Parts: sequence; C-alpha cells; structure tokens
Amino acid sequence: MERLFRLNTLGALRVAQAVLPAMRERGAGRLVFLSSIQGRLVLPLIGPYGASKWALEALAETLAVETRPFGVRVSLVQPGPVSSGGAERARVFLGEHDPYAPLAEALPALRGEVVTPELVAATVADTVEHPEPPLRVPAGAPAEQVLRARKEAPEDEPFLAARIGW
Repeated sequence: MERLFRLNTLGALRVAQAVLPAMRERGAGRLVFLSSIQGRLVLPLIGPYGASKWALEALAETLAVETRPFGVRVSLVQPGPVSSGGAERARVFLGEHDPYAPLAEALPALRGEVVTPELVAATVADTVEHPEPPLRVPAGAPAEQVLRARKEAPEDEPFLAARIGW
C-alpha cells in the first residue's frame, strides 16, 4: 500500500511541487494528473489502489484552489479500465480456500468496458490544449457513464457499478 501511495499520490505531488514555482512566476501553467474512476468510487479487493487515487484527487482539487490565482489550471483525467494489461498483471494476495475467492471471481462484472491507452493519451493531450480545462475529465464513454451513475447514486450505501452475486 505504501508503494501505491508513493507512486500514485506522492510521486505526482512531488512533480507538481517541482514545476509550480516556475508556473507561478510565469503566471500560467497546467497540471494534469492521471487519476482513475477509482478516485471517485471503490472496487472490492483493490481498495489500496482506489485509496491512492482518492488521495490524489483530494490533493489535486486542493492545488486547483491554491494555484488558480497564479494562472495555473489543474485537471484530473479519469479513465476506467484500460487495455494496458495492468489489471491482469496485478498481484493477488488471496490464499488457498480464501473466503474472498468468490468475490475475486465476481470482479470481472465490475470491470466494464475497457478503453485503449491511446484514448487516455488523447484525453490528456486534449486537456492540456483546452483553453479552460475542467477539474475532472472522464476518459471515454465508459468512464463518463460510471461516474454519472456514481454521482446519481445515494450516499448512504456503498456504490458498485454493477451487481455482483457473491
């Protein structure tokens, strides 16, 4: 979990801290963070990844408030599942006869439609070039749909993008 936070959250913050002085001095700049739909919702069994993205979203939104007076715009690109092979390479920590094995088997129902790395890269490029980029930018229709559903869901229950029978 520490490794995920160092990579997904603290690494992004360190890069921002390194470039912000020059952006403030120039009176302009763009910080575009690569988040995830998991920065706005949870997926069972991969909570540490989601937590690192929730933390990134909080830091980026804070930076958006703090840097706007200096002409620096902040955006978060939020893809859903990407066909990069990362999910398939993720380590699994379930042991033999683990009580959560049925939940792990049900997870593909939550994965949904994937987008290509090229679509995510194009979304980042479009965000950089946008004259007034929004704070949050879903990458592709699947992310837009899930984030819309999350926004419309009640706040008094955990949100899952699909029903799972586990």
